[in-house]
Amino acid sequence: MTRYPLIAVLAAWLVSNAAAEELHLYNWGDYINPQILGRFTEESGIKVSLDVYGSNEEMLAKLQAGATGYDLVFPSVHMHDSMAALGLLEKTHINQSEGFKNIDTAFLRAKSDPKGEYCLPYAWGTVGIFYNKSQVSKPIESWADFFAEAQLGKKVTMLDDVRETLGVGLIVNGKSVNSHNAEDLKQATDWLLQRKPLISAFTYDVQALVASGDVAAAHFFVGTSLIYAKSDPDNLFVVIPEEGATLYQEDMCMLKSAPNKENAKRFMEFFLRPEIAAMNAAQQMNGTINRAAIALLPAELRDNPQINPPEKVRAKLQIFEDLGRDLRQYDRAWTRVRTAD
Repeated sequence: MTRYPLIAVLAAWLVSNAAAEELHLYNWGDYINPQILGRFTEESGIKVSLDVYGSNEEMLAKLQAGATGYDLVFPSVHMHDSMAALGLLEKTHINQSEGFKNIDTAFLRAKSDPKGEYCLPYAWGTVGIFYNKSQVSKPIESWADFFAEAQLGKKVTMLDDVRETLGVGLIVNGKSVNSHNAEDLKQATDWLLQRKPLISAFTYDVQALVASGDVAAAHFFVGTSLIYAKSDPDNLFVVIPEEGATLYQEDMCMLKSAPNKENAKRFMEFFLRPEIAAMNAAQQMNGTINRAAIALLPAELRDNPQINPPEKVRAKLQIFEDLGRDLRQYDRAWTRVRTAD
């Protein structure tokens, strides 16, 4: 009489055990070295799946629409704060793990997580201008140069991103990218609207077009641009504009709804290893937050001023913060820019 209940218990255990050997990541398009995922699986036996998104807003909207099954997400630091406010994140105590001693605590920027009890800061970089020297009249050094090329009939693009692109308008007008002032935002919006006829597209899909010469210059992420620039160093260049730029930081966060919490924590601790952090930074060509990993980077990456800018450039970099309810102002302004003729 006990046979079938025992079988049922065994079956339930097998299902639970199988689920425990999985890990589901939801990350930006190409922001993690696939070799790292393979190495983690090889060492742990945990099968990793990866879904990708194109923006913080896309990721959050999908989760709020009811998407389930993800264990780790990789929000920018301002979205880390937004997700914390919504109660979406699990406290991991990753800051108590042995490898956390490698983390540069200057990157504990999330106001909701100043000690690193929830998320692991893991990557940072800047957003600038990627251009093809063969397609422009002179080297681009500023946003003024960027739009001067557009006035000459050259194709230029900007990111399809509310914060990044409105951020350019704020920066060139001497304002904070986190301004809550309606007049500051109007000035940035008007600046963009005046130049919209010069912008061929708002898009993320542009690296190959710049490399081929179909687009002369693009507003894009510096690290990803440098990956393409290696293929044609005589013509493909990346610059942080003289007026300033945005600095982004990506954090690794466990969702409160994560079905595989133990495996997610194991992956976070795996990423604390200097050699793993260095492997990711070298492939992504962005900055690492793991201090012990810096010495493991190739010199051309470690000493590259576009990836690790000098102090006078860093002083002009701004990082996004959570805007709270004022994000609606930005959304309305962005809709105005995107829908204007």
